[in-house]
Amino acid sequence: MVRALVGPGYENVLRPLLFRARGGDPERVHEDMIRALEVLARTPGFRSLAGLLTRSASQPVEVAGIRFPGRVGLAAGMDKDGRAALAWQHLGFAFAELGTVTAQAQPGNDKPRIFRAPASQALVNRMGFNNHGAHALANRLAVAGVYRGNGRAGIPLGISLGKTKVVEVEDAVADYLTSFDAVHPHADYIAVNVSSPNTPGLRSLQDGGALADLLGALTARARQFNPTNPVPILVKVAPDLTVEQVDEVLAAATDTGVSGIIATNTTLSREGLAAPDRHLAEEAGGLSGRPLSARAREVVAYVAAHTDLPVIGSGGVMTTEDAKRLVDSGASLVQLYTGFIYAGPALIAAINEEVG
Repeated sequence: MVRALVGPGYENVLRPLLFRARGGDPERVHEDMIRALEVLARTPGFRSLAGLLTRSASQPVEVAGIRFPGRVGLAAGMDKDGRAALAWQHLGFAFAELGTVTAQAQPGNDKPRIFRAPASQALVNRMGFNNHGAHALANRLAVAGVYRGNGRAGIPLGISLGKTKVVEVEDAVADYLTSFDAVHPHADYIAVNVSSPNTPGLRSLQDGGALADLLGALTARARQFNPTNPVPILVKVAPDLTVEQVDEVLAAATDTGVSGIIATNTTLSREGLAAPDRHLAEEAGGLSGRPLSARAREVVAYVAAHTDLPVIGSGGVMTTEDAKRLVDSGASLVQLYTGFIYAGPALIAAINEEVG
């Protein structure tokens, strides 16, 4: 009964307040939320109340040798610097992907750089991997006692790696390896982000040869650190790839010993924006949310049909039905970002109960 009130309470009361807060600036509201979760994660009363409101039955799932307590996780981009790493379990998530972090700290793109499209249940963002750097994230997790497999965060934590903006594409491998070296002791898995549209040249790393070089270097480094149980490495693909390009990604992933695929990232397409939001079509950046739902399913279904690697479905998960469809399309796990912003913690609980 208590949890039944969470959804309407969020959608009718809290979300309207959040969307009006800070003069309607989504980024400032997001920063406030992360700060609040960072503090609340250390508050026993919050942990107890959050569990009462969000706890739901879910079935464990094993993917890439990792035991996940449920199917629904937090996508990268929400907690770039891991400040709320200890909080996400209390909202019902079965895993959280921190980052994307880069080897060097960077401010990201000029503001404003994130825009709500409420009529479309969507966001447009061009954040540009703003973060304090891989070493800062590693230090924060070390202080919190978070290390691979020790369960300190209560759920598995992935860490997403991206390319530093000022680093040339031809030097990307060394840049990713610097990040990997810093964070791998704290990650249950590593996600390789080569699909964000907001860093110049990044998506070119999805090309077969370049991607094989990058993934080969990362998997080799993982085996070097732990020959018997290397940290799993997953690669995140864009929804805008052609079939031939997806085939190249899958070939590179298979040949280099990658442990899984995350499908998808944000899209450059503006299809699906409702009329009141059409002005956002001119804004640069990636589109997420409801307009991405169908395309994410298509990519997940294709990937699942053409590789034995496990797939994490990400993109346009706005309802439990969206999560079900991704799982039915072949996803072992699903991730939320925009759906969490629009539907709140109730969506996590509902997916856990209905998708299992």
